[in-house]
Amino acid sequence: MMENMISVVVITYNQEATISRTLDSILMQQCHVPFEIVIGEDCSTDNTRAICQRYAEKHPDIIRLICNEQNKGIVDNYFDCLLACRGTYIADCAGDDFWIDPQKLDKEVSVMEAHDNVTMVITNWQYFDEKSQKISPSQQQQHAPITPGHELLKAIITQYNMQVFHLCTALYRADVFRKAYEEDTYLFRNKGFCSEDIQVAFSMALHGDIAYLSDITLNYSLGQETVSNTADDVKQFQFVRKMTDLIHYLASKHQLNIDDFFPDRIFALGMHAFRAHQPQLYQETLACEKEWHANRPLKNRILFTVMSREWLWKIGLAVRQMVVRLKRVCR
Repeated sequence: MMENMISVVVITYNQEATISRTLDSILMQQCHVPFEIVIGEDCSTDNTRAICQRYAEKHPDIIRLICNEQNKGIVDNYFDCLLACRGTYIADCAGDDFWIDPQKLDKEVSVMEAHDNVTMVITNWQYFDEKSQKISPSQQQQHAPITPGHELLKAIITQYNMQVFHLCTALYRADVFRKAYEEDTYLFRNKGFCSEDIQVAFSMALHGDIAYLSDITLNYSLGQETVSNTADDVKQFQFVRKMTDLIHYLASKHQLNIDDFFPDRIFALGMHAFRAHQPQLYQETLACEKEWHANRPLKNRILFTVMSREWLWKIGLAVRQMVVRLKRVCR
């Protein structure tokens, strides 16, 4: 049974250096609506669980700690926590990020209370470099105070020019999530989609309006390797493929014309395959091109010609290495 409160979800794994900062940034919130914190601790191998247990013991009326018996991974851990939420509204903050505005929740829930048609409120945010401690502005799109959700559907799934939203800044309606989850559980639980934020934001936009506050409420942590930010081209290939499978699924189901999007994704996959020098990934790229019904612009034709001949591929890699070295020398 949902209560008139906010449920803040924190999923965490091996984040002993940052989890206290995250929890403190939530506990400092000054909101006229009560809130709970639902922590999904995913079998960390460091001291993260012990830290979360201390916070839960200190704040038993606010914090509910869910200690997974086996590692679930980000997606299942996140959606299991969402289903465990008791609140009318849901927010989340990753275990390495932190809120910087003590009025964040209050500002957002006030918008929700004033506009029944708003399903999600998002805010601005900024980057925080863990090593240098430097702050830099985000590349998020600026929005109108309230935008009809259907106008944002394409932008949410393609993120073409700049990021449309950051889910760790959002507050959204729990009943809308539950309805979307029941209608299409596959969208949220398919292991091949490798995402949790796009499904939520898309569902909110599909069922209502999106509100935007220009206030900067979040420091998004940089400096650690993640699933979406890695120098490993094989891992990046798999991430891009899974994300694009999700995008293709949503575009097809809801008849959104984003045909010009897929050739660029094919090129991105091809470049990861090229740099990794993996013929198998090249064949997977060709299979994706067919599956996503992507046309083949000139840059893709050139890239595929190079990878179709091993001697050309080796020459291409050698040329690339020379260019990279020259760039380093010129810096």
